Amino acid sequence: MAETLNGAQAMVRMLEAQGVRHIFGLCGDTTLPFYDAMHLLDHPIQHVLTRDERSAAYMADAYSRVTGRVGVCEGPSGGGATYILPGLIEASESSYAVLGITTDISVGSYGKYPLTEVDQEAMMRPLTKWNTVIKRADHIPRMVRAAFRAMTTGRPGAAHLGLPYDIQYDAVEASDIWADPKLATYPAYPQSPEPGAAEAAVDALLSAKNPLIVCGGGVVIAGAMHELERLASRLDIPVATSISGQGSLAEVHPNCLGVVGSNGGTDQTWEMMQAADLIVFMGARAGSTTTSRWEAPAASTRVLHFDSDPMVIGANYRVEVGVLGDLRLSLAQVNAVLDQRDQGQSTFGGAAAVAEIKQRKFEIFQQHAQDNSLPIRPERVIDALQKVLPEDATVVSDPGTSCPYFSAYYQLPQAGRHFITNRAHGALGYALSASVGAWFGRPDCKVVAMMGDGSFGFTVGELETVCRVGAPITFIVFSNSNFGWIKASQFADKEKRYYNVDFNRTDQAAVAAAYGVKTWRVENPEDLEKVLREAIAYDGPTLIDVVCQALEESNAPVRRWMG
Repeated sequence: MAETLNGAQAMVRMLEAQGVRHIFGLCGDTTLPFYDAMHLLDHPIQHVLTRDERSAAYMADAYSRVTGRVGVCEGPSGGGATYILPGLIEASESSYAVLGITTDISVGSYGKYPLTEVDQEAMMRPLTKWNTVIKRADHIPRMVRAAFRAMTTGRPGAAHLGLPYDIQYDAVEASDIWADPKLATYPAYPQSPEPGAAEAAVDALLSAKNPLIVCGGGVVIAGAMHELERLASRLDIPVATSISGQGSLAEVHPNCLGVVGSNGGTDQTWEMMQAADLIVFMGARAGSTTTSRWEAPAASTRVLHFDSDPMVIGANYRVEVGVLGDLRLSLAQVNAVLDQRDQGQSTFGGAAAVAEIKQRKFEIFQQHAQDNSLPIRPERVIDALQKVLPEDATVVSDPGTSCPYFSAYYQLPQAGRHFITNRAHGALGYALSASVGAWFGRPDCKVVAMMGDGSFGFTVGELETVCRVGAPITFIVFSNSNFGWIKASQFADKEKRYYNVDFNRTDQAAVAAAYGVKTWRVENPEDLEKVLREAIAYDGPTLIDVVCQALEESNAPVRRWMG
């Protein structure tokens, strides 16, 4: 007689076969068989109990970003399924592989108005790359395989599996528990561009007088950093990035201009976007932020576009040459073409132009970073972080106060995914949770999470998770007692008509201390660097509550506010 497992056990064994080693999630009634299977079976998967399903999904997201493996989160039916949504759509739109498993009411009770009934498949369909609610236990193995195949091939994205309560008890043949090892990491089964595409791109590039490469997140996702560095160096081309594209090139590299666009870009870096006669988008969608709402490139500017997603190429700009394929393989072909042509050094003078622009940008930054006025300027925080963080640190930021300052002025010393922020949908509460996933994925590197005090309030409960698992993360709260991005927008766009953006000042350090975190509250800028050094060195969770300047009073690197 063939060996059988029940459905819940089959799910655990399939995740194990797919190479999963961590699951982030929160228990519920419909997860009882799944949790029991995780408890009773011998397997290498660590389940991390969270305090909120949103947090579980954000942890899985950051875990995926730093490991290049599928991040897995789970939650129960009803409220659990609705709470897990934000993390799945963020991962999918940002092109990271995250699997959300939501257990569900029994198939046998569909349509009988049971507690927590919701059409999970319909709800998840527009938010994920691939999605199904499994109706039979013997479908579990192939549905898991299909989910991993969808998440890791082509443009990566999120998938959802609904796992009804009753089929978790039904039989599954153990012989069907197998997985394709190539789908344990992504991008899996990468595709090369069509013949002639790399040659056409090189011809167009070499015919330009003043080209600029603009990288999105796709370069790091594809692991194309080395090939990009080789191309940029050999032709001396300047390289700009979106916020998601940071790490495509080490930002201390002489050809790295830094972030351009309406968030994290400055007037100085924008000069290159406006002056370029040819822009090469690489793994970037040429969306509203990077192009400052399509202000540049202009309609007359020549555009090349490299991407793994055919829907992206030509979506916003007329493209002279489109190169469809995996970024690492595509850039390797470009370099091979240049090798064949014996194309050498210093073609475009990018490093000299970048150095002049960065000198002007950082002269302004240093004036603010050395300012001792109260409350503390955000530039001062970034400058102190640059001095104290190890080179391989992982920094996570919410999209609010900290993000534009860090993206504009912190110089990442290494290529790769060392800065994480949720650029697709910008939900608050991301950084505190995501930093836990980043630590589980890269436990030997220091992890720092930055957020505003408004964002801190969203997921402060996860500090209990942080202390329970012993994650030595340093949290930095930029405290200014308001939802800063919106208040600054009301300042700039609504003639200072502030409405419902301010809240009471809270002692975040005291709150975190109650959870067991070692904390400091910093109001004097001269104390900041010393406290940061103590926090970074401490072997345990730490939090620094920085009473800082409000965004509407600052020189934030957000172009529409700087006019």
